[in-house]
Amino acid sequence: MPKLMIVLGSVREGRIGLPIAEWVKRTAEADGRFEVDFADLAAIALPFMDEPNHPRLRRYTKRHTIEWSERVDAADAFLFAFPEYNYSYGPVIKNALDYLHAEWNRKPVGFVNWGGNSGGTRAQTALRPVVGALGLVMTTGNVEINVPQRQLSDGEFVPNEQQASVLKRQLDELLRLGEALRPLR
Repeated sequence: MPKLMIVLGSVREGRIGLPIAEWVKRTAEADGRFEVDFADLAAIALPFMDEPNHPRLRRYTKRHTIEWSERVDAADAFLFAFPEYNYSYGPVIKNALDYLHAEWNRKPVGFVNWGGNSGGTRAQTALRPVVGALGLVMTTGNVEINVPQRQLSDGEFVPNEQQASVLKRQLDELLRLGEALRPLR
């Protein structure tokens, strides 16, 4: 069974990202086609890049980097759940990506992002060249959530029909892309 890592790139106290990422996790687990690894970057708490060697060399010296490398290397596909901050993505996502290099290569990735009226579109647009440079292959559709606070009910994120449908299509595509890319890894 392929392993899907859901990476939560929201770390602020009281973050709306946790209920959104938990919805993504529940959906992926209920789908039944993936082993799910939930990677909450707030809990992982990687310091800002502190390795002395370039990530391409894979000569890691810090325990947190080795553990992050093993976890990412074991994943077959990724869903990044992240907010838009000031027309871009937050630094915790960039830091988590920059720690590694080969571990990301030739694996599919999809985005679940949120923001105000933009739904996080500008954050997604800014992150696309970064994941492309690492060799990740994007899904064609991504979940974009406008003003997600409106969709909270008793602390749980309640998706609308379009969001649920797009996430389902993403899971389908992550599976197909993962199978197609596996021989290239």
